[in-house]
Amino acid sequence: MKKNMGSTDRTIRFILAAIFIVLYFTNTVTGIWGIVLLVLAAVFILTSFVSFCPLYAPFGLSTCSKKE
Repeated sequence: MKKNMGSTDRTIRFILAAIFIVLYFTNTVTGIWGIVLLVLAAVFILTSFVSFCPLYAPFGLSTCSKKE
């Protein structure tokens, strides 16, 4: 897998994942929407660590700079 996520994109995803997790565990968002947020948080964290977004690949998108 070729990296297609830059450091800013990875940071934003990680912060959003943290917010989603906090919303779920403080019972601000419950039920099916809470589960959806947890799944999104897991996907965001995973893609942040591997620096690859599968949704970017079919469209040829990349947020990587040439240095990364």
